[in-house]
Amino acid sequence: QVDLVESGGGLVQHGASLRLSCAASGRAFHTYAMGWFRQAPGREREFVSAVSWNGESTYYADSVKGRFTVSRDNVKKIVILQMNNLESEDTAVYYCAATRLTTADLIRGEIEIWGQGTLVTVSP
Repeated sequence: QVDLVESGGGLVQHGASLRLSCAASGRAFHTYAMGWFRQAPGREREFVSAVSWNGESTYYADSVKGRFTVSRDNVKKIVILQMNNLESEDTAVYYCAATRLTTADLIRGEIEIWGQGTLVTVSP
């Protein structure tokens, strides 16, 4: 099993960029599909982005498509979420997520491991 630690959150202005990182510790990181979810105040946690175990397939929620890019490095055991052109609606706690099931399962919320979350605040 792996443990996940997110970093990179912060307060930015509308239109700015942020780069979130998820560092994994433990064995067999390369066997996990990885993803990002977010939870805004008063709202349910929602899917943001996912990347397959080998990094060859990526998936995005419609709300972030074209602005966010997900990638992974299985040697360094990290997952990156590059967020560009941020909007106030992107304000949320962002969680890194992992599953040894399929990427489709991850998108459906079938998560084995969650990170602790990192707060992203976008000012108008």
